[in-house]
Amino acid sequence: MKANNLIIALILVTSSFYAQERTNLNLKDALALLDKNNHEVILAKTKAETKKYEWQQSKNHQYPDVKLSGQYFRLTDADVNLKLKLPVPPSSSSVKVNEIMIGQANASLPIFVGGKIKNSIQASENMYKAETAKSESTKEEVALRVIEYYAQLYKSLKTVELIQDNLKSAEQRVKDFSNLEQNGIIARNDLLKAQLQLAKVQLSLDEANKNVNVVNFALVTLLNLPEGYKIGIDEHQFDGNAPLNPISNADQALQNRKDLESVKFYQKANDNNIKIARSGYFPSIALSAGYIALSLQNIAEVTNAINFGGGISYNLSSLFKTSKEVKVAKSKAEELKQTEAMLTEGIKIQTQQALENFYLAQKQNKVYQQAIEQAKENYRIIKDKNDNGLATTTELIDADVEQLNANINFANSRANVLLKYYEMLSASGLLTSSFNVTK
Repeated sequence: MKANNLIIALILVTSSFYAQERTNLNLKDALALLDKNNHEVILAKTKAETKKYEWQQSKNHQYPDVKLSGQYFRLTDADVNLKLKLPVPPSSSSVKVNEIMIGQANASLPIFVGGKIKNSIQASENMYKAETAKSESTKEEVALRVIEYYAQLYKSLKTVELIQDNLKSAEQRVKDFSNLEQNGIIARNDLLKAQLQLAKVQLSLDEANKNVNVVNFALVTLLNLPEGYKIGIDEHQFDGNAPLNPISNADQALQNRKDLESVKFYQKANDNNIKIARSGYFPSIALSAGYIALSLQNIAEVTNAINFGGGISYNLSSLFKTSKEVKVAKSKAEELKQTEAMLTEGIKIQTQQALENFYLAQKQNKVYQQAIEQAKENYRIIKDKNDNGLATTTELIDADVEQLNANINFANSRANVLLKYYEMLSASGLLTSSFNVTK
């Protein structure tokens, strides 16, 4: 018995020690950490930034290309034969040419390339918007995961708290039964049942503490908090004082869901890609201008040689190749169209399911709340009977277990109501905005 009491004392002291180390973190503050701490959210935002730079880069194709070049060549006894006969000084038997210098400046500006440049810019812009919406959708998904872990942590911590209280009762029961057994009032078997129940409660507490550690580690990792950080839960968030009204609506979800918005922008970008593919059917027209300066040693110097003009080109093989490229682009557009239709159907189903789950969680919460009073009253009656020899120890222990289970179920139901409410918000695309979390 002394060994049992020592184990119980150590467990309670250890649990109390860990509880004191915990730092309260409310849900809004936890979600605010995602932007700067969560790798998945940061990666999604970085991808969106990359698409933004690619969009800005695509705009450069509408500006002229300007090139400057200079060349210097050293010649070895070059033979120079001038077609234009010039008077040669009598003293000069030959002209030495050992070097040549050339400087050039060229500029070209595309005038018409079948709409390829314009549609490339629009496609890049739509890809940027799609990636931005996808980034926001990723944040919604990770935020819901944080809320799920947060609710699980509340359940686990509350379970530990309730089991610790039950452990104290089980310990006291063993002490009382031990005294009664020594005085010959109850049978040895009743004491053994009480001791067995105490051992089961201790095992349940160990299991509950393990669950706390696992969920705490997962949440700390997701939020990228320091190793060993212990999160405390603000219970007032689960009190149910604030009315949680059903707001899930399919039409609203189709307007707010960022994953659907992302697919729509991908579809627009693919429409641009079809036009880009079709540009192969058209010729390319460009304007060009240039300047050249040349110095040929002892022979000639050329300056102010300015040229300008235009050009047209057409790749005959595009008559064959372009049709295939257009078919590929159209096929991809059809894929996205079907993807959008499937996602739309899924959102409608998910929205309705989330609403029904929220209604069910509210009903379960009311039932479990009533069950607490019933289990409490049942335990009181059974204990009075047991004290008067009218109920067995097994019945008393069963009533105590039912009371513990009722309290745990009610705590879990409180967390479920809040969780299902936020799942409903997530299905409607309103989760992060409901916390005013910066996107």
